[in-house]
Amino acid sequence: MAQKDEAVHDQLADSLNDLFNSVSTMIKSQLQGTNNELEVLEKMNERVGEEYKGMGGVASGLRVFVEQLKSKGGNFDQYVQQIDAIEQQVTEFEAVVSMLDKHVSLLESKVLSVYPHPPHPAS
Repeated sequence: MAQKDEAVHDQLADSLNDLFNSVSTMIKSQLQGTNNELEVLEKMNERVGEEYKGMGGVASGLRVFVEQLKSKGGNFDQYVQQIDAIEQQVTEFEAVVSMLDKHVSLLESKVLSVYPHPPHPAS
């Protein structure tokens, strides 16, 4: 009976050893999978970091460009003011021309009422 108990004990020990080895292999596989995922994530983070460095350079260049545009735009302000003043003067001049045109038309109609037939020049 001792042999039977010993055989059962050995069989149980073997089963437990197999179970332990299987669980150990499963945990190692999961840890390796997690490790692989972390390596991929690390590489992605490095790549994103490189992209952001490049974007930082572009943003810096854009900032300089915008500052240059602002300084150039500031130089145009005086010209814009002059153009606005000229536009106002043209509008006023058009109003004066319109009034003169009406006045000339009125004078022409008065002259025609007084002299319905203009005199013919001597031939």
